[in-house]
Amino acid sequence: MPEAVGAPLEVTLVANDVGGQGGMERQLTELITGLLARGDRVTVISWSCRLPDHPNLRWLRVIGPSRPFPIAYPWFLIVASLLVRLRGRGVIHGTGAIVLNRTDVCTVHFCHAAVAKLPRFSRASRGGVAYRLNAGISKVVSRLGERWCYRPGRVRHLVGVSLGVARELEENYPAMRDRVSVIPNGVDTEVFRPADGNGAKQALTHRGLRALFVGSEWERKGLAVAIEALREAPGVSLTVVGKGDAEAYRHQAEKAAVADRVEFVGSTPEVASWFDRTDVFVLPTAYETFSLVTYEAAASGLPLLVTKVNGVEDLLRDGESGWFVERDSADVGRRLHALVDDPDLRCSMGRAARRASLEHSWDRVVERYCALYASLGA
Repeated sequence: MPEAVGAPLEVTLVANDVGGQGGMERQLTELITGLLARGDRVTVISWSCRLPDHPNLRWLRVIGPSRPFPIAYPWFLIVASLLVRLRGRGVIHGTGAIVLNRTDVCTVHFCHAAVAKLPRFSRASRGGVAYRLNAGISKVVSRLGERWCYRPGRVRHLVGVSLGVARELEENYPAMRDRVSVIPNGVDTEVFRPADGNGAKQALTHRGLRALFVGSEWERKGLAVAIEALREAPGVSLTVVGKGDAEAYRHQAEKAAVADRVEFVGSTPEVASWFDRTDVFVLPTAYETFSLVTYEAAASGLPLLVTKVNGVEDLLRDGESGWFVERDSADVGRRLHALVDDPDLRCSMGRAARRASLEHSWDRVVERYCALYASLGA
């Protein structure tokens, strides 16, 4: 862990949740843990904070509803802004458009203005009218929040978690163009590593190729595409880790006559163990900002079959550590079938993915944020 240089920093970090299982929550956990290890003082303003007690860590809890989003978002916006004004210290670091105050740094994990331009894109977790109405209202509210927060009078510097997100910020908020930089997330290559220690799993078992899908928001991430792809790849089974409408997708697997090859295991904090049990990672997603789970799959030595989205394009080398796939079941199925027929290629791709992941450490993330704080005179 990098050591502090000079006087300890004082940082107030505002986020919805800290210490959870998602990619954004993991990034926040690693950043805060790294700052505390340097001797810096951190104030967290959030709904939840699952970090262990530390003498230099102060948590100010936002009390109030955390859902539905159209109610929870403005509530958090107001309460968190009051807490920042009354009790914020040092560098004010926001996570997305979630405070009305002027902030020094804002890390953007999801650009709503960019996503709004994608055709037929929805973040609804289920297909009902209420869910889609909630998603539609949330889209409008989120964009209004961004328009307020992502401008020179409200934030000194924006950080995109990938080159793609930084481009989206520059395109949609041109007044901030000279105040945008990139600090990619990291990956724990000790927790996520090939089980055999050689860079990739070695031989297919008698059960055939085992594919892994990890994530929530299944419609956006393309679970339907992954399930349909099994029709093109008879030697492949699919394990689904994450939370969603499992019953609806089980029904789809039955219609595709692949239900006996699809397993739903739900959400789990022990995701690394599922990487150990599978042979290839599949994510035909419509949109990502970084896709931490893809980096974790790469660190685990799995070939990657992922669409060419933000963050992934910075990691995956097509034909070397996996393939960029279309959001199309035939294309995904063809690539899966190729890996069944060529286990040596699967192993070489897994090793290449592992090598690429080693360039992304959490220590480096902390160093770059500290350098940014210093550049802003913090």
